[in-house]
Amino acid sequence: MALVVQKYGGTSVGDTERIANVARRVATYHARGDKVVVVVSAMSGQTDSLIKLAHQITNRPDEREMDVLMSTGEQVTIALLSITLRHMGIPAVSFTGAQIKVVTDSSHMKARISDVETTRVMKALDEGKVVVVAGFQGVTAEGDITTLGRGGSDTSAVAVAAALKADVCEIYTDVDGVYTTDPNLCDKARKLKKISYDEMLELASVGAKVLQIRSVEFAKKYKVPVLVRSSFNYNEGTWVVEEDNSMEQVIVAGIAYDRNESKVSVKGVPDRPGIAARVFGALAEENIVVDVIVQDIGEGGKASITFTVPKTDLPKALDVIKPCAKELGAEEVASDTNIAKVSVVGVGMRSHAGVASKMFNALAAEGVNILMIATSEIKVSCVIEAKYTELAVRVLHDAFGLDKE
Repeated sequence: MALVVQKYGGTSVGDTERIANVARRVATYHARGDKVVVVVSAMSGQTDSLIKLAHQITNRPDEREMDVLMSTGEQVTIALLSITLRHMGIPAVSFTGAQIKVVTDSSHMKARISDVETTRVMKALDEGKVVVVAGFQGVTAEGDITTLGRGGSDTSAVAVAAALKADVCEIYTDVDGVYTTDPNLCDKARKLKKISYDEMLELASVGAKVLQIRSVEFAKKYKVPVLVRSSFNYNEGTWVVEEDNSMEQVIVAGIAYDRNESKVSVKGVPDRPGIAARVFGALAEENIVVDVIVQDIGEGGKASITFTVPKTDLPKALDVIKPCAKELGAEEVASDTNIAKVSVVGVGMRSHAGVASKMFNALAAEGVNILMIATSEIKVSCVIEAKYTELAVRVLHDAFGLDKE
């Protein structure tokens, strides 16, 4: 007997037939005596449809009301899955994030979880029920509905697993594991048997869509074993676990890319202390996440600050930066959405030199110009023109021999 948390994404519950497929899989765990908590996303496309409805009214809908609207998608799914399980003779009960109290801060549309209450869930599990929980959503201490941002159901699942001290958190998706890169871009991509929390964290942060970054942070912090697998077959998935010695022998574990990047340049700002703090402080106040940062020193005591933000945050970022730049005496604010970020990730970089050099040489050999560079202990990222994304991914995958075990 084990306590298992399972998460099913939007494609896995895309219609009633797929929901029935999920129910049959859950039934096999329940039949062998496991305690099962199922965290689900909204049906595929439903969240986008809800967002479109709001944008038919205004381009800048109120974020609190958007959370109220978007949270209804998961409520539909938990009800349908619970109805299906009950129809199969399996006792089940559904809970919204507010009902079980997934407590978050008040940052609407990208709230962060601070606590998960387990009383109602454990009571239902002890009664032999399958518990079906709405992912992607929570509630503030004041009782306002919040959502966790794109991919938030992964975070919900791992947070619930951590709170319940579950034996495993299984993330079911439309791919059967974590690959060395996106198989849709590179037919040589290979499925990994296991990957460390740190590697998965970096891959998620630089664009890999398999797991949401905050879910990996939770898993690492609370040492929750995560198994990524497909809901459409029974193939062995990929384990996301603590790092072991064998992982350091692999220099690069994977290649990730992110097309949801935009570049902002604040040109001709006075080159004096406090300017960067003023620019990035203004962005932080609006909860805009900044990624790669480059500062160039020009002539005549002027500098240029260039940074990247998610494309979805670009209009908001420009609204913040333009008055700030004017106040600072900047000459120009420019932006560019035709960029992408390509990254190589691996814990083996800690003990092996030359990764950056090999990456730069491989891109240069194909005529791919590097616009910006960012590094960490186990990652090198390059911002390039968007049109070179697929080429860069394939070239780097070959350069580091990732098609081989």
